[in-house]
Amino acid sequence: MGFRSLRVINDDRVQPGQGFGMHGHRDMEIVTYVLEGTLEHRDSMGNSSLIRAGELQRMTAGTGVRHSEYNPSDKEWVHLYQIWLLPQRQGLPPSYEQRTVAEGQTRGRFRLVASPDGADGSLTIHQDARLYLASLPAGQEIPHTLERGRAAWLQILRGSAALLNHTLSAGDGVAVEKEDAVAVRAAVPSEVLLFDLA
Repeated sequence: MGFRSLRVINDDRVQPGQGFGMHGHRDMEIVTYVLEGTLEHRDSMGNSSLIRAGELQRMTAGTGVRHSEYNPSDKEWVHLYQIWLLPQRQGLPPSYEQRTVAEGQTRGRFRLVASPDGADGSLTIHQDARLYLASLPAGQEIPHTLERGRAAWLQILRGSAALLNHTLSAGDGVAVEKEDAVAVRAAVPSEVLLFDLA
């Protein structure tokens, strides 16, 4: 169940007018990234928001939170990734953040989008993990160095890319341990999500 602090990666597609009713979570860091469409969010902290394509949301469930997610469109599907990370400690107060990542910020490089200290305008997560997004043109390769003892998880969001002589397609993920670095090469225009994990 999971890889290091990474517990769940859900690749969800929600049809028009449908969604997930109000439900509860505890002691979990939940990061949502919308690839296509718009997701309507409501929670027991009083937040009500629309998360559009290219936007990320972080919710610390902590001592307990209830939320719902719904596709408000009557014609467009929503494609989203929802990621669950175990927090460094239990019983945190629930909290919420939302950020927009402009396409230009991820083009041809890994852009930090979630970190323990909110560095570079990233979401703040309560775990020693860093999440990076990258959009790559066909043929481009980008490296990422791993500090001793850390591991990586690479998720292919769109397109196709190669990592350590393995070809991966949209929806594929791979765990990497005992490597000093990872280098991702796009076979076609691609978007990837990289986790750097303690």
